[in-house]
Parts: sequence; C-alpha cells; structure tokens
Amino acid sequence: MTPEYRVVAEGLRFPEGPLELPNGDILITEIEAGRLTKIRQDGSKEIFAVTGGGPNGAAIGPDEAIYVTQNGGFEWSESLQTDGTNILRPGDRANDYTNGSIQRVSAEGNSVETLYDNCNGEPLKGPNDLVFDHEGNFYFTDLGKRYGRQRDITGLYYASPDGKFIKEIVFPFESPNGIGLSPDEKTLYVAETPSGRLWAFDIVSPGEVKNRRVLGHAPPAEGINQAMFDSLCVDSEGNIIIATILNGGITSISPDGKHTTHISLPDGITTNPCFAGPELRTLYVTLGSTGRLIAFDNWPTQGLKLAFQKGVTT
Repeated sequence: MTPEYRVVAEGLRFPEGPLELPNGDILITEIEAGRLTKIRQDGSKEIFAVTGGGPNGAAIGPDEAIYVTQNGGFEWSESLQTDGTNILRPGDRANDYTNGSIQRVSAEGNSVETLYDNCNGEPLKGPNDLVFDHEGNFYFTDLGKRYGRQRDITGLYYASPDGKFIKEIVFPFESPNGIGLSPDEKTLYVAETPSGRLWAFDIVSPGEVKNRRVLGHAPPAEGINQAMFDSLCVDSEGNIIIATILNGGITSISPDGKHTTHISLPDGITTNPCFAGPELRTLYVTLGSTGRLIAFDNWPTQGLKLAFQKGVTT
C-alpha cells in the first residue's frame, strides 16, 4: 500500500534534482526546459536560472552556490494518454548536443558559469548527479549519452568547486546515475541505471575508493521482470532511497543490503528523492514523465542532512 502523499506542483518539464533552499523552498531542475525552478510550499513556481542544455542534478556547495550536472540535453517525445495525462520521455542526445559539463549557478540565480567540461582532456558526456562531502568537494556521475545504436561508457569523478581540480576515480561504469554518501562518509553509493544495481564503495580518503560491490537491485516490475534505478538520497539511519524506473516508485535498501522495500508511484520514470523540512521528515520526489513534484510528510525515518544544507534544526 502506497503511503499518503501530496502533489506540490504540476506542469513541470521533466523535473529532477530536488534540493531544499535555505528558506525552505524546493529547487528542482527541469531537464527538458533547460532551467532551474523554485517551488514554494503553495505550489507556485518561479524560474530561478536558465542553464540551457539539460540540467540534471543539483547541490548546494560550501559557497551557497548551486552546482549542476549538465547532461547536454536530449531529444524528447511527448504523448497524451487516454486518461488525459501528458507523458514526456527523453531519448537520444539532443541534435545540438556538444558535451556535458559541471555548472555553477550563483546563490541568487543571476549567473551561470561552466566549471568543467572535460577531465584530463576527455570530454564529459552527460553528468547526471552529484553529492558534496564535508571536505567541500563533490563526487559526480556521468551517465553518458545514447545516440543511434551506440552508448557512451563513462565513469565516476571527484572535483573541487573552484574549477581547479577534477579526477576520474572509477572507470568503466555502465550509465551511473544517483550518488550519495553514508552518514559517516565512509561509504559511497552509486545507482546504475540499465542494470538496476546499487553499488557501494569504501572511501579510503576523499576522492579515493576501493572494494566495489553490489549492495542491492531494483525490484522488477510485474510482467516484464525488469526495473532500473535513477537518483537517490540517504536517510539518517543509512538507508539508501532510490528513484525507480519501469517499476515506477521509490526503493529503499538497508545499509547492509539485507532489506529492500518498494513504494509504487504513478509514474514509470520516477526520477529523484530528497529530504527537506526543519526536521528532515518530508521526502520530496520528482515524477519525471508526468511533470510533478510530490511530498510524503512525516516520513518514518529522518533524512540525512547534506554537507551544506541550511535551515535544518535537527
């Protein structure tokens, strides 16, 4: 049985990357529209910044700026379902695609700059999600791009927010997507989209990992025996909460990998969860293909406060 949730906002153009701003508003990326949008608790929307391309993940950095994984854009298909629901789906890389990048958006939203578009001369293909550690640097995934019968083989990266340091720390990876840290920052989690696997790595030191292992799998959708993972967040108990595709909803995997639960949602491309609110008890979830932001109030576990998340009283 799906717990009760409320619809916060509708009419979004493939939302992703939710995060809580210091004033309690929720900032999301709208990948198809190439922008960041601020959503107030009454559901009203305001364009925060225009990035172009396909802004995917977002995180607040140590300087209070918003750091964005820019995937470079997709081609899109749109269809109207018999129940009147409009469905938006990403496809191959955009016709005007050049490469992916990491962008920095000022805290006021009035400037956008590119920090990185390559690593040691190798172009970034389609950066997807990111997470800051308490050192003030960030890990990010590169999902890559699909074009015709080809798909990029990509990796996992570690970079500084000043644009001066980036390194590839894991290669190869098959379309890595969501990324998060354990409460003690000793474990790094990465969700792999096509395989529906959740990977775990031991963090030896900032930006250095070892002991790659599979911690869990996406529970398959009934009838097709398949599911994929998208972005993720972590709660204060170390559970990894992952947006799930095909078997649309959110999947929670315990930190030891022994327990998996799934909550179904009415969107086959559920894209990204995040915790917000004064006590981090509200779980926001973006529903990509139907363009909605929903919220579960009074979530049973408390969220994990992110490295530079403000306005939390826990």
